[in-house]
Amino acid sequence: MKSLTVFINQVAYELPATASLQDAIEASGVQPPFAAAVNLQFVPRSAYAQHPLAANDQVELISPITGG
Repeated sequence: MKSLTVFINQVAYELPATASLQDAIEASGVQPPFAAAVNLQFVPRSAYAQHPLAANDQVELISPITGG
């Protein structure tokens, strides 16, 4: 089975070659709330499952920080 390497918050993950952003989120184990960006481009939550990933994509999953 083919796979690809993507970086989620600077950590390398091996995912199936057909992986979407949703697959990367599930692999990371991050819990909501968070925002997602691929290669510095924001991806709306409604598009996670349809957003394909490519080898060496940089995925950032950013959780809000409370406080002042």
